Amino acid sequence: MSLSARPRLLQQPCLPRCQFLVPAVHKPSVRAFSSSPLLLNYLAPKGGESRKSRKGRCRVPTGGSTRGTTVVWGDYGLRMRDHDRRISAHQLRIAEETIRKRLRGMKFRLYMRIAANIGVYTSGNESRMGKGKGSFDRWTARVAVSKIIFEIQGDLHEQVVKDAFRLAGNKLPGLYEFVRKGDPPVMGLTKVGLNGITEEDLKRPRRKLPLEEVAASLPTASSAPAPAAA
Repeated sequence: MSLSARPRLLQQPCLPRCQFLVPAVHKPSVRAFSSSPLLLNYLAPKGGESRKSRKGRCRVPTGGSTRGTTVVWGDYGLRMRDHDRRISAHQLRIAEETIRKRLRGMKFRLYMRIAANIGVYTSGNESRMGKGKGSFDRWTARVAVSKIIFEIQGDLHEQVVKDAFRLAGNKLPGLYEFVRKGDPPVMGLTKVGLNGITEEDLKRPRRKLPLEEVAASLPTASSAPAPAAA
């Protein structure tokens, strides 16, 4: 057997003594996309607006309504007590951060009873009339009078919660009051159930008409015009 036919040994490079073989670490490949939904802003509507909203006013049913004026989920609440207005999403966020900062380290759960789902559109200063409503500026919420803004639930002292809501009310436009769970509802600015006032009394006309005037105003059969002869 010739020397050329002998199998050759693979020559491995000699490593210096100061170097060691480090096992290769396989890093997981990072995808350029993700199937999980993006983190949306809870103060902005998910679907946006199909058309630009007008300024509008807070819609209250005819005769008044007590809906949204009592604490439902929590133990304490913050209620508006002056008049209806618009509150921006930025103001709601600042008020929420103020409450959480005051109650830092405590166990509680905060509920927001309103949603900023009305868009506000503005145009530049000193611009000519026309050409639409302008571009989008911010999201706002229409809050009627005596509506609950925040509710809180947890093992908290009442004075601590009252102080947190006081700080949050200072960050929001308008006047607010502290309410507890079980307090009477409010229709307009009147609390239902106090001093014998009921919801039916508030929906009743202010001036009570006697039965004689009501009967005289109704049309009678004799006063009705006779049908024309064919």
